[in-house]
Amino acid sequence: MPTHILGLETSCDETAASVVRDDGAILSNVVSSQHDLHERFGGVVPEIASRAHLERLLPVVRAAAADAGLTLRQVDAIGVGNRPGLIGSLIVGTSAAKALAWSLNKPLLGIDHVQAHLYAARLHEPSQGTPMPLIRYPALGLVVSGGHTSLYAVQSPLQMQLLGRTIDDAVGEAYDKAAVILGAGYPGGPNIDKLARQGTADPHRFPQSMLGKTSLDFSFSGLKTALLYAVRGKPAGRGKDAHFEQDHTALSQQERADLAASFQHAVVVTILKKIERATYTLTDQAQNPKSILVGGGVSANSLLRERLGDYALQNNTPLHLPELPVCVDNAAMIAGLAHERLKHGEQDDLSLPVIATTALD
Repeated sequence: MPTHILGLETSCDETAASVVRDDGAILSNVVSSQHDLHERFGGVVPEIASRAHLERLLPVVRAAAADAGLTLRQVDAIGVGNRPGLIGSLIVGTSAAKALAWSLNKPLLGIDHVQAHLYAARLHEPSQGTPMPLIRYPALGLVVSGGHTSLYAVQSPLQMQLLGRTIDDAVGEAYDKAAVILGAGYPGGPNIDKLARQGTADPHRFPQSMLGKTSLDFSFSGLKTALLYAVRGKPAGRGKDAHFEQDHTALSQQERADLAASFQHAVVVTILKKIERATYTLTDQAQNPKSILVGGGVSANSLLRERLGDYALQNNTPLHLPELPVCVDNAAMIAGLAHERLKHGEQDDLSLPVIATTALD
């Protein structure tokens, strides 16, 4: 008999539930976005996100079970993203998962959200008729999202080691800030991607921070500042009197598009250079990556997907990208990784904590 796991995900501003079968088939994937609630603020407000999760989680869970053609009693276990994320949001999802596991007498499995992003590429829709992809390990893992930009040496779905991470803005956060600077709206990632496709990149316009010759960490704050000055000019005055004399409204649509394209070009080239550097580092340590795993909301970016494909082809390395519906925060990746834990005889009790940071760091 196949095993079915219900996954819950509330780490940030997506209220999500999903049922995934043990062969990686996504039987349901329900996501309630809060973009409309946070748009006016240009980013996620934690208190608003937590309250919205409280209101939306039960209807989302019911919809996920119904879409999968199962009752809640027919699922075999409950998986929940309990780390990392906004602490209030995590409490809502984890508390609900505990209540379901206790009332239904099902195993409870806490899942690291970042680790789950690197599992997302293994999931598939049953209608596709494709089996779960075979991933060769060790692999090089890249997580690019609103809260994380990290590289990992991945030995298995449940075992990975941090190689490098952002020292300031995560790439998704940088996209959101770039969107504010360019007046592109929220959410920043998809809007900058769309605007950039109308422009032409100047590869020499913006910096690509490498942080030294051997560093595998990322930094996007300098790029963000370069974009700010390109749009608004250097600030006039000093201290509390400092101000910009113009903003994006002084630019033509084509100028805004060219700046978006240049910003995106710098982001993607930086990521690719770090992947190349990480590959050399692991190879020198006799851990030559046999594949590349990518996850996180920014893995939906059209230019990044294209350039990663080119890189993988040139280096004869299999590339595993998640399907677009499971790039962003979702519960299918939570349920999928929960299958791995359950398969290895692991589970948690009702004392499962919520943790704002990832254990992988």
